Amino acid sequence: MPSMAYSMAVLLALASATVTQGCAERQSSCSGTADRPVTLQGDEWMAHGALGDLPSVAEECQATVSHHRLVQELLRRMEKSVKFDEPPNPSILLAMNLAGATHGHVHHWLLQEIKKDAVERAQTDMTSGQVALYVLALLSSCQDPRCVHAMGKTINLIPILKQKMNEEISKNGTQGLITWYAESLDILALCLLKEYDNQDAVKAVAEELLNHKSSPDVDSRAMAVLALVCAYNHTGKQDLIHLIRDALKAVTNDFLDEQERHNGMIGNIYSMGLALQALETSSEFYSPRKWDRAQAFSVVYNHDYKQPMAMAQVLPPLVGKSYLDAAPITVQFSITNTLKNYFHYSTSVEVPSDSTLLQVMKAARNEKPDIFCFKTEQTSWGPFVTSIHGLAGNKTERTYWQFFSCWSPLQEGVGTYKPKNWEHIQAIFSTY
Repeated sequence: MPSMAYSMAVLLALASATVTQGCAERQSSCSGTADRPVTLQGDEWMAHGALGDLPSVAEECQATVSHHRLVQELLRRMEKSVKFDEPPNPSILLAMNLAGATHGHVHHWLLQEIKKDAVERAQTDMTSGQVALYVLALLSSCQDPRCVHAMGKTINLIPILKQKMNEEISKNGTQGLITWYAESLDILALCLLKEYDNQDAVKAVAEELLNHKSSPDVDSRAMAVLALVCAYNHTGKQDLIHLIRDALKAVTNDFLDEQERHNGMIGNIYSMGLALQALETSSEFYSPRKWDRAQAFSVVYNHDYKQPMAMAQVLPPLVGKSYLDAAPITVQFSITNTLKNYFHYSTSVEVPSDSTLLQVMKAARNEKPDIFCFKTEQTSWGPFVTSIHGLAGNKTERTYWQFFSCWSPLQEGVGTYKPKNWEHIQAIFSTY
């Protein structure tokens, strides 16, 4: 049995029971909310809260259970919709990845078929929007769209996407028939790939959103919002920044107005998925106005979704995600020992956007197993890191591995903490 001091070190490393769950920070859970953990039981409610609090907590728990059941049901229906004798649907793979459902045979089949389909058809039979959707599906699967390998062939989807995009803009532009949905999808995919040399297209989409006479449909405007939010975060041209801001302010406020007029509905039930994604990612642009998120989501809860594309678009916002989360995040991970036999190593790894610190450590180990090897033991609090780089904690010497983010100790364990993009996580051999 470990000593009390060592147990305290374990608790320090694993944090407390009030765990913050990444995307779920904005939602309550049966174990509490992000700002008010519910840990009281029985008569303790009499001392710490009014009896009237109980029904509201119960309602919150019931709502969370219903939400979870809806997510699971949509995943089940999406998987069931996949036909192994039909072409793969990249939207379904993208939604499954964003929801974290990445371990089933359906997911594996979709990924392999999408790679085969891209190799066979991207150059000849696909539009730019289709190529862009394949890029997002592959990105969210931690696959490099620049090096897609299948059936003994390897292709780079990026020049194919750029060529098709430019050809379609040139062709459709002369006819006044710009396909704004596809162009926005193209911009988003290229932006997530850090390809920013398409600012003329970004400008055209922003100007289209400000052109009220054109009135593109809700799906097109929502996809444009996602594309422009990404472009806004990666452009240094002030005139373009102002144009994008004005366009995003206009379209998001239009969505909020439409929601108010139609009791939560934006467009129709099948456009709600992309509209929710757009509003979830653009609060900066309709601020200080507040979005009645609960009203909008209630429309989704009350509909019995059966169309696979609609399910694939509405599932990401139900789990706090959008297509902007398709690209993997970059996390810097370092290990340091200054107590004796000093060493310090650092690396950067790419992992899916919803990854835990444990997944980051595994990615680092996969890249450099001789340096970032580690061991864990399972406890009632979750996995506890016992050793890194061959150096294990010791009860007698009162040493253990402590984790920090920007020199602040983590308040969660490695199995639950979810690093942000470009976050620096430090594992430091420490004493207690």
